[in-house]
Amino acid sequence: MRDEIAARLRGAGAEVMVDAPLAGRTWWGVGGAADLLVSAPRAEVVARVLGIAAEAALPVTPLGNASNLLISDDGVRGVVLVLAGELADAARDGDLLHVGGGADLVRLLRQADRAGWPGLGPLAGVPGTMGGAVVMNAGTHLGEVADILVDVDVALPGGARATLPASALALRYRSSTLPNGAVVLGATVRCAGDMDESRQKIREHLAYRAATQPTHQRSCGSTFRNPPGTSAGRLIEGCGLKGFTIGAAQVSPKHANFVVNLGGATAAELRAVVEHVRRVVAEREGVVLTPEVHLAGAWDTGWDDGQPSSSTRN
Repeated sequence: MRDEIAARLRGAGAEVMVDAPLAGRTWWGVGGAADLLVSAPRAEVVARVLGIAAEAALPVTPLGNASNLLISDDGVRGVVLVLAGELADAARDGDLLHVGGGADLVRLLRQADRAGWPGLGPLAGVPGTMGGAVVMNAGTHLGEVADILVDVDVALPGGARATLPASALALRYRSSTLPNGAVVLGATVRCAGDMDESRQKIREHLAYRAATQPTHQRSCGSTFRNPPGTSAGRLIEGCGLKGFTIGAAQVSPKHANFVVNLGGATAAELRAVVEHVRRVVAEREGVVLTPEVHLAGAWDTGWDDGQPSSSTRN
């Protein structure tokens, strides 16, 4: 059955790998294999892939840079979809920039610096792709996606397409509302302002990030959303959790809101560290931290509720 579906997907114009390892594609460097890893270079191919998956009742997991995904050690069932080709490109049209959902934001910022595209500070240092940044309403000290987003082009389950204005996405701090199962094919963002000023602000932000965050270790970036009126890192550090380690997964000694893979960590170890941090902070500070990280793949359950338990270790 799987080989038959793989053949249909290839016939639809996609590249397909069966039992494809995913760990090397993730920022944490963990996770098992995808049943079917499908690379689509154009919007019409994405539409066909979604149609085939719907007919076969297969789940579809979009995969960007996996900077905010914790993929199970047992891998991901169904189709893991990667946007490539023209869906990973960017082009300017006056004060607007059209960015493919699969565009790598680190590369995009380098391209913007060379080409003189201003106004992209909210994307500076975000380690994901444009599609993931829209879904998460990603941001930095310089703003968030909501500040520059005009509209998004999406593919819907079954293969239909739609263009949605930013106002339809209910963009909030690190969250958005997209139609169920939608895949972000691309986004239009405002590209305006003084380039010298924009370049300077971005360089200052990236320098600050390098000085304060463990940018040379495998992590998913910020692990938790900041609660109102405080920061997750401050709460975690206040609980004495910097350096807390399970296996090869550790709360970074450099920045407490980063959980890093010291080398050879499993997804289960990383999850155990995240959930331990949530329980300790809830117990000592009365605040239940919300993970920015999404679980993907063959997990038996979602994140725990973050509440204290008798198993919480001090």
